[in-house]
Amino acid sequence: MNPYYNNWPYLQIPIYGQPNVYPMNPGYVCPFYSNMATNYLENLYEEDNGELAHDGMMRQRPQDINRIMALINQELNSYYTELQRYGVQRVVTRNIFRNIVTYVLRNENRYTGNIEQRTNAIFNAYQRDNVITFLILRGYGVLNNRINQIIRAIIRFSLENIEERPTSGWSQWEDLGGVLTSGPAVASWQPNRLDAFGRGQNNALWHKWWNGSSWSEWEDLGGVLTSSPAAVSWGSNRIDVFGRGQNNALWHKWWNGSSWSEWEDLGGVLTSSPAVASWQANRLDVFGRGRNNALWHKWWNGSNWSQWEDLGGVLTSAPAAVSWGPNRIDVFGRGQNNSLWHKWWNGSSWSQWEDLGGGVISSGPAVASTAPNRLEVFARGQNNQLIFRTWNGTRWSGWQSLRGELTSEPAAVSWGGNRLDVFARGQNNHLWHIWRP
Repeated sequence: MNPYYNNWPYLQIPIYGQPNVYPMNPGYVCPFYSNMATNYLENLYEEDNGELAHDGMMRQRPQDINRIMALINQELNSYYTELQRYGVQRVVTRNIFRNIVTYVLRNENRYTGNIEQRTNAIFNAYQRDNVITFLILRGYGVLNNRINQIIRAIIRFSLENIEERPTSGWSQWEDLGGVLTSGPAVASWQPNRLDAFGRGQNNALWHKWWNGSSWSEWEDLGGVLTSSPAAVSWGSNRIDVFGRGQNNALWHKWWNGSSWSEWEDLGGVLTSSPAVASWQANRLDVFGRGRNNALWHKWWNGSNWSQWEDLGGVLTSAPAAVSWGPNRIDVFGRGQNNSLWHKWWNGSSWSQWEDLGGGVISSGPAVASTAPNRLEVFARGQNNQLIFRTWNGTRWSGWQSLRGELTSEPAAVSWGGNRLDVFARGQNNHLWHIWRP
């Protein structure tokens, strides 16, 4: 905020709707601030019924404002709770957020650059043009740096969700039964083939598959798992499955086209479920969270396993990994701020971690790729629904909801074209499935 405003005498709003007193003379009610705040609050902070609050806002895009506000109410609900602790009524917070969203939609075309640069530019402009919003939140006792962080987050979230991605075309959820004690895993080794896995009540690995026309019954593949499994296929009729064992090491089991192997111990000390990707035949890249909460990596090069390597970061979930082309890997995880973080291998080096923002996720992510340079990421949202977002080769979409009631992280795979299959554990601990043809 401009330092000029730091010493304004009209900064405190103890209760919404009450006139303000002059801090240096508590017995004096300042008519200037009282009129200013009252008029502003009456015009801006109203319950809305799908209409914009006042003529200064952009009436030509109310549907976009309402859509983004619905996503904010769903995915950034923690901000409402946080501000309520300062005494900021929910209606006040909601209309502040609505004002920010409207400002972004009205001004977003004026700025270029990546998402972070545009966020910073719009924040600086909003700070200049909407001083009273900052004053009112400061009046409730919200710290300056926290006000800035929240407003920046709303601006970035709005930018990420300007383009609506329709969720039409998805199936309804179907219940595939079983009793899971973990999140699922899924792999596909040919078109219209799915192999789903989960930990059963006996802590063993259980398996169910779709053969192109019907689902099998569940089968017990043994082992003693202490995490959700991970699965991938690198060739026809080949599946590799991983899990954390009782010793917290990585364990591995595979289908060679005719039979399942025994479990093998690959060492390490994992504090999460593993993730696995394959970018060519007989190549496996496995990831997990280590004791230092960083991402750890181990790979099979076709003849032997590497040692574990530390790829840094601070994860609060299991990772997810996918490959969309030779020598390419994309890895995702939930960060300390509970948003989605991303790191990738470009064929010669690992990128730094990047925060993809967009709101809070309440589980580890899942990821699938439908084409080169195309990524579809899934997670459980704050309301336990399945949410997803897409990288289209140029930019990330915002999160969209696919409903459901998840009690685990999801699993996702694509077996061809635009096809996506997503699995998760439901409230009844069964395996649930949703797909996009």
